[in-house]
Amino acid sequence: MQAKSFFLFLTVKVVFLSIGDARDSDQRLIQHNEPSSLHPDARVSNWTRFNGVNDDAKSSETKILKKWTNLGPPLVWEVRKGEGYSSPAIFNEILVLFHRLEGKEIIEGRSSESGVLKWSHSYLVEYKDRYGYLNGPRASPVISDDLVYTLGVTARLSCLDLKTGNLKWERDLAEEFGIPQNFFGKGSNPLVVKNTLIINLGGSKNRSVIGFDLKSGKTKWIVEDRWGASYSSPTICQMNGRLVCLVFAGGESNPPTGGLLVIDPVSGEKLSRYPWRSSNYESVNAVPPTPIGGNRVFLSECYENGAVVIQFDKEFNPFKVWQNRELNIHWMTPILKGSKIFGISGRHQRGAQLFCVDSNTGAVFWREPVGWDYEMNGRTIQLELFRGSILEVEDHFIALSELGSLVSMKMDHKGWEIQSTSQLFFAPGTWTLPALSNGLLYVMQNEFDRSIKVSPRLLCYDLRVK
Repeated sequence: MQAKSFFLFLTVKVVFLSIGDARDSDQRLIQHNEPSSLHPDARVSNWTRFNGVNDDAKSSETKILKKWTNLGPPLVWEVRKGEGYSSPAIFNEILVLFHRLEGKEIIEGRSSESGVLKWSHSYLVEYKDRYGYLNGPRASPVISDDLVYTLGVTARLSCLDLKTGNLKWERDLAEEFGIPQNFFGKGSNPLVVKNTLIINLGGSKNRSVIGFDLKSGKTKWIVEDRWGASYSSPTICQMNGRLVCLVFAGGESNPPTGGLLVIDPVSGEKLSRYPWRSSNYESVNAVPPTPIGGNRVFLSECYENGAVVIQFDKEFNPFKVWQNRELNIHWMTPILKGSKIFGISGRHQRGAQLFCVDSNTGAVFWREPVGWDYEMNGRTIQLELFRGSILEVEDHFIALSELGSLVSMKMDHKGWEIQSTSQLFFAPGTWTLPALSNGLLYVMQNEFDRSIKVSPRLLCYDLRVK
């Protein structure tokens, strides 16, 4: 089961083809196949946020295809897109795509079944990444009932009507709250809790986390803390019999500071804080905090401290249960299955390893690269998951490597087993978790495809069992 390590060198220069103005968005759409009919016993769901409806990178859908050919699952449709790392959100067969094209951040409502454009809203944006990464949005759309919320790379917050795309309200958070550009622009995904939209703000005057009214956009509360904005997405859980919001804060600051904030999502009361941040200036917290039950939370960062499990007592006082510096996840969302945590460690593409650890004791069952042979231009190379992302569905996992490999696999505490692999494209920066809704899988190709010379796309695949 141990895979030989292989590093695929690809030029990281980003090339973009001209793909049209937003007014002509359907010129970017290519329809390939009609999706299969849903199985009569299939259970389906929406995908309203970055990590799914329960914020855990898991899908409750059933009758999902587990194996496919080397060509991959059937491709239903694709649409060319601009810059960004945002994932789509889907609700009641409306898919929301958020990207940057020709100097504008664009929010599009499309049919999730056919890709056909329903509406589009855009605005000018000025942003250039300091480290040469993409200049589009990092945060993904969030859908709540009939409203969709987007947070742009410059911290422009918009609320639109899901059916029509009409703008309900917007706020320039960078201007209002003195938010700096930071390393990679604004990147933490918003979170809806009841009637509040929560954002890891990172503004001036220690304005760390903010809650907005969903309908009006008015500020409801602000958490003051010197820990600034990270690239981690807030999550919610039950702790001590009450609903709490977990914010893994900590982005650019000098000296570097950050850690876990436990907040009451209704009042904005800060219940607890636990420092967990590398002492290196050029580092950020990017992994979503993972509730693991029993008032415990799993955190991981990749630059120095690695992973930790924290437990909170009845007064929300935190203490460390265990730590492992080698379980250093960069950004992917760890998956809790029973008492086992699955994740991918590694700061760089080279040396990234999939692991399984006991959440209670910290005992590592296994930690190793996942690789397979691939035939390319008459020669055999070995590909890996590298720093990929993982989605749990039914009794198996769907993984997407950061180079565009789609993998179906089984995993437990004894090890892993690959069921199917296909190379959807060869494009670096494939760091966006796929979305699954109504038996259709949505994959973001964020950079230029080096193999078939195609610019960034959103691709829709049919995973419906016939």
